[in-house]
Amino acid sequence: MSYIDNILFVILLAIGFGYFAINVKKLWRNIKLGRSINRFDNPGARWNNMAMIALGQSKMVRRPVSGALHIIVYVGFVIINIELLEIIIDGIFGTHRIFSFMGGFYNFLIGFFEILAFGVIFAVVTFWIRRNVIKLWRFAHGDLKGWPKSDANIILYFETVLMVLFLTMNAADFHLQTAGAEHFIKAGSFPISGFISPIFGTMSVGTVMVIERIAWWLHITGILAFMNYLYFSKHLHILLAFPNTYFARLDPKGKFENLDSVTAEVKLMMDPNADPFAAQPAPAEGEVPAKFGASDVHDLNWVQLLNAYTCTECGRCTSSCPANLTGKKLSPRKIMMDTRDRLEEVGRNIDKNKGTFVDDGKSLLNDYITPEELWACTTCNGCVEACPVNIDPLSIIMDMRRFLVMEQSAAPKELNGMMTNIENNGAPWQYSQMDRLNWKEEL
Repeated sequence: MSYIDNILFVILLAIGFGYFAINVKKLWRNIKLGRSINRFDNPGARWNNMAMIALGQSKMVRRPVSGALHIIVYVGFVIINIELLEIIIDGIFGTHRIFSFMGGFYNFLIGFFEILAFGVIFAVVTFWIRRNVIKLWRFAHGDLKGWPKSDANIILYFETVLMVLFLTMNAADFHLQTAGAEHFIKAGSFPISGFISPIFGTMSVGTVMVIERIAWWLHITGILAFMNYLYFSKHLHILLAFPNTYFARLDPKGKFENLDSVTAEVKLMMDPNADPFAAQPAPAEGEVPAKFGASDVHDLNWVQLLNAYTCTECGRCTSSCPANLTGKKLSPRKIMMDTRDRLEEVGRNIDKNKGTFVDDGKSLLNDYITPEELWACTTCNGCVEACPVNIDPLSIIMDMRRFLVMEQSAAPKELNGMMTNIENNGAPWQYSQMDRLNWKEEL
């Protein structure tokens, strides 16, 4: 590799990692738009969650076929990209297989990488068939259309091309090693590409070197392009699954989160002589009172926004949702996708207005998610339990319901009737407290 090639490679790296850093900064800014919440307690349990769920894929394998295939792709991509370090060093300094000094261990690594690459291609092709030929229900569902559907296929094509380029590069390299070409030292084991290399037998050494260089450049360029595509793709979960599982809620499922302001009001109702500002400080002059619940992404907490960016769009939540399965409009996957789309819209608004959000007359509620969807939820936690990376769509649903009830008094009439009865009679039923024990007279 000439000095010009080295310089071009460094420029390519700078552009790739620089653009990635810009998008990571934007991602972090958008997540921080959410309300503050403490998720730094009990680090032991949180590290265990991350190790078992994000790293160990423990929830993925509950569906054995897709779980096993996903593990192949996951392990393959993580381990094969260790080779990226060698490619970067070779590209900067013009060396070739710089880690070959490790001898037998290096041969084992390259051979293992090749077997994994073949496994990734097999798994990805299977995934493509499941999505586009068999058309599994959760991939053909109405909420997965347009860009999300195309995005899933683009990722599969991307992964296949990267693995094919990796094996082509190795096959050409192996042929050049065997032919004794200058600069191509004998290093590595090629159990898969070794079967491909005979196709270069009729070609000149110069031609094969061109093919090897083209595959090498396309492979590293493809990796950098894929890395930057992550921000615009559901595959962002590759990076965010780890913090998402770490900061996931540890409370028992079904535990309702009380608002301090509401708790203070209840205490005042029970003790009329209490100081109204002892439990709840008086708002500062001109300060806008805190909103009950959430109507837009600003009202959600930062972990919920992290959840939205982490969503894999796999549909396990929706396929486990009893409301959706009985024909209701609710889809937990759509709740997460809508939250992310609205958050991205807010982010673009901030970019356009030089760091400040300008009211655009839109909100997550109504413009993206309808009350019909929210009230269809049975709060069974099936979606939370099914998610392979511990995303919590139910928390967003409950916060938006809280806004409808406490800010807009817009609950369904059945619920309003129940709450009126509780207020007047101390029970959900529409009769006086004095009549509660009348039923025993008939015994």
